[in-house]
Amino acid sequence: MIRARLPLVVAAVVAAGLSQARAQEQPITSPQDAQCREEARNRVFSAPNPKGLSLYNLGSEIYFACMRRLGADTRRPSRRQ
Repeated sequence: MIRARLPLVVAAVVAAGLSQARAQEQPITSPQDAQCREEARNRVFSAPNPKGLSLYNLGSEIYFACMRRLGADTRRPSRRQ
């Protein structure tokens, strides 16, 4: 009986994780935004992390440092509910 439910539980967990990750992705708003997202994706695993941040927070730091360096607007977009 448990074996019959296991695939359904796994599928539900995977679907929930994918929908949550998709909700965090905001539309690209400028060429600088696209460039800094790319830089953050490329550097998140190789950048030093002395603060012990999660990969998401480290990527955010890389992204916002890039945006400041390029002189772009670094305000976070408001989340719509």
